[in-house]
Amino acid sequence: MNEKKWYLKPNVIIEPLIERWYAWSHIISPATAAMNVVGRHLKIMSSYIQSSQIHAAAVQNPKMLGGPFMDYKGSRVDDIKKLKAETLVRQAKSVELAEAIVQLDKMLQKQAKGFALEGLYDQVPDVLKGYVELVYDLNNNPSFRVFESLLYDSEFYDKSFQSVALWITNNDERPFCLSTARLDEPHVLHLNIPFDHEGLDDLARMKREGGSLDEIAATLGVTAEQRELFNTFFTEQEHPAYKKYDGDFVRMRYFGHACILIETKDVSILVDPLISYYGYESSVTHYSDVDLPDTIDYVLITHNHQDHVLFETLLPLRHKIKNIIVPRTTSGALQDPSLKLAFNAAGFQNVVEIDDMEKIRFKNCVITGIPFTGEHSDLNIKAKSCFHVAIEEFTFLFMADSRIVEPRLYDHVHRTIGDVDVVFLGMECDGAPLTWLYGPLLTDELARDKDQSRRLSGSDYKRGMHLVDIFHPREIYVYAMGQEPWLEFISTVRYTEESNPILQSNKLVEECISRGLIAERLYGEKELLYAYALQE
Repeated sequence: MNEKKWYLKPNVIIEPLIERWYAWSHIISPATAAMNVVGRHLKIMSSYIQSSQIHAAAVQNPKMLGGPFMDYKGSRVDDIKKLKAETLVRQAKSVELAEAIVQLDKMLQKQAKGFALEGLYDQVPDVLKGYVELVYDLNNNPSFRVFESLLYDSEFYDKSFQSVALWITNNDERPFCLSTARLDEPHVLHLNIPFDHEGLDDLARMKREGGSLDEIAATLGVTAEQRELFNTFFTEQEHPAYKKYDGDFVRMRYFGHACILIETKDVSILVDPLISYYGYESSVTHYSDVDLPDTIDYVLITHNHQDHVLFETLLPLRHKIKNIIVPRTTSGALQDPSLKLAFNAAGFQNVVEIDDMEKIRFKNCVITGIPFTGEHSDLNIKAKSCFHVAIEEFTFLFMADSRIVEPRLYDHVHRTIGDVDVVFLGMECDGAPLTWLYGPLLTDELARDKDQSRRLSGSDYKRGMHLVDIFHPREIYVYAMGQEPWLEFISTVRYTEESNPILQSNKLVEECISRGLIAERLYGEKELLYAYALQE
């Protein structure tokens, strides 16, 4: 007698964690992880322990969204005291690494005065010896580069810190991911398995293929005590099958934020995957992972921010993805960790790096890396790339959050790639200040006025229109605005009709429409068929 087939429920969240904190790329890479442990996690936990009431009040204030405040129903002071104590013990090496990085930077600022640096290697903290190179820029400003790949093979990278939380979501409400640790809850099952565990692929496959509860429980190491809760994550009801697009056009599907699926009958390309769940209450109609192909030829990642590199989405898709294209960086700069190394560490072996203006050709498609400027608070970061996608005669330009600070750059790009049919542009043009994301990496305090001037902002109306004037698209879509309700736990964005990004994007859309172009600010879900070239 055949065993029943069980399917993973479509609203089960597979949430990757590192020492109970939401796993984003900066806490996977060892050096940036160490700085975040000390400069973010321990600080937030200490603050909460000192005054949980302040945190409880702050998370109720819309103006404080995205701030360093833990968001729990009721006081969890004892739990946070325990987590902090465990962190200091278990992540002692990370704390030591962070302290050594600060010590090294301060030593260089004091000692390196334009003379040869070789004599300063003796003063490098012992735990960093052999992991850093001391350097100057051309203006004799001292710094260092990290041999990041060696750190991944060292005591500073420990996969035992990684775990996965499984739970069922019934709505879009979640605490801000960068400031609230995932504590024990009756409805949450924690599996102490690393991100590269093959069982996660088997679990994710059960959304489509169905399988044995006993086998998947054994593969994931589910204990007898966990089994009752684990069983509630599955159903005997088969989910709707995916219907492959087989038309003659290019189909574009907007999944929210910066996530676009491009399909022809021959190829599928998914940009910046951030996929909402299916089968739960939401105020906005949306596509989910059941609307994705069974095979995704290429995933494109534009840059290394938590709303564009979402391991919560990517790990369950790992078994479907043939190739991931990420921007190349080997800078070794603390603020510029390698996406390729992070993906490899998380079990993705099919990662392809791309440089500015480099082309990747396959089948009837060419993907070109396009320079990405701005949105990184003027930090020297190379792990960022816009993408030009050419599928036969159809051309698309994904500009993500690029801020068009120097239009002549794209004049030069235009000489190479020519006009494009469709442009996708992010216009979150206010953005958070530098320290909101990169603060834990700073070894000296940044003056408030400087911090406020250096923002994580995309293009406004004027900068967006530069793209229209240069590339002459037939269609332009504003995306990556962080508006969808399922994004708030990552982006903390809440706009009104008077918010500057809304006003600026409205103005751009209206101007494009007045020129006879198709233009829209995307929200929720949208299906677009592109067929101009075939009609001419």
